[in-house]
Amino acid sequence: MAEVALETQGLTMRFGGVIAANRVDFKLRARELRCLIGPNGAGKSTFFKCITGLQSPTEGEVYMRGIETTGWMPHQIASLGVGMKTQTPNVMDSLSVHENIWLAARRFHDSREADRKTLEIIDLLALGGIARDDLGRLGHGERQRVELGLVAVGDPWLILLDEPAAGLGAEEVERMTAIIHELNRQAALVIVEHDMQFIRSIAETVTVFHQGKVLIEDHVDRVMSDPVVSNVYLGKKS
Repeated sequence: MAEVALETQGLTMRFGGVIAANRVDFKLRARELRCLIGPNGAGKSTFFKCITGLQSPTEGEVYMRGIETTGWMPHQIASLGVGMKTQTPNVMDSLSVHENIWLAARRFHDSREADRKTLEIIDLLALGGIARDDLGRLGHGERQRVELGLVAVGDPWLILLDEPAAGLGAEEVERMTAIIHELNRQAALVIVEHDMQFIRSIAETVTVFHQGKVLIEDHVDRVMSDPVVSNVYLGKKS
């Protein structure tokens, strides 16, 4: 049986009388890719914040490779070899693309290896043409790739991404799809996403959240054709 990369047991998050995540049991195996979808307020973002350490759950546990990380801070989770890209950028606009990625690489590698790893990531993400440009001068799609580079440069075994395709054009989405497939060769991924076409291009298994609970978890084709999902997520009559 493949190693379990991430697991939650009874994960619950309350805000006063509101239950944003309600006893969520979730399991992700090594080198598996899972997309989390659901309408606004369904609980997927709260769940994501609880597993990345941005919020501490009210009840339940989070395990990464069997280590309980419930309530850990993001930097503590990252120290296990977990890469995270949230909606809050963690970049320095006054530095170049190369400098941003090298500084991230230096957290994990010595100077010589950081040099090598930086060039490897720049090549993987097709950033060579803008490697010396200041990050603050780049477009949204280019910035998204740089932020992904900061995650990938540490060779994580688990990658957690919050809407990596948001705001990207068709060509950029295609490039992001190829990058995620490449990352998935070595790492398990959990991706919160809204772009259904993008989800179809990267995921086999999808977890649908609704009213704080897992509504359905199945192959992407069966999820997309499910009348209940159409009703609650796509806003169509079943």
